[in-house]
Amino acid sequence: METSSYQINKGINKSIEFKGLKAQYIWYMGGGALALLITFAVMYIIGIPSIICLLVAAVLGGVLFAKVYAMSNKYGEHGLMKAMARRQVPTVIKIKNRSIFLKK
Repeated sequence: METSSYQINKGINKSIEFKGLKAQYIWYMGGGALALLITFAVMYIIGIPSIICLLVAAVLGGVLFAKVYAMSNKYGEHGLMKAMARRQVPTVIKIKNRSIFLKK
């Protein structure tokens, strides 16, 4: 009788990662690439010379890649959401009168 061996998936609860990009940053990169494609197409249809369209798309693409990879390395998987949530928490709560505390 043969014994079968199965591979065990060791990364079951890990977030997805693609070429160093973690979790939601893959979606940011995809959305940015789609926006670059649309920008290039609009500039080309308007009549801007193709070399200028390519240069603008290349520069914006380089900025996009640099920013998304920097955010991925700085914040990690959930850090960006935590940083945005932290900014929404008020530093001080001011109440001008005591009536809210005197109600029964």
